[in-house]
Amino acid sequence: MAGLALVYGLRLLPADELESFDDATVRLKSGQTASVTMHTIEGANEEEIRKQLNLSLDAFFDFYPEI
Repeated sequence: MAGLALVYGLRLLPADELESFDDATVRLKSGQTASVTMHTIEGANEEEIRKQLNLSLDAFFDFYPEI
């Protein structure tokens, strides 16, 4: 298997200010494109957000047990 790249972006914003957001597009050297699904995590404080983010990352890697 080739080396892997995890593509991600993070931005912390006030939850009540969010209206909408779109998936991001990645362009590959082959000319193909791939979508990066955007997600939100809300919490009352940093600890809650970090806990949810770690659970989300663990679940992401569960999708790819061959890694």
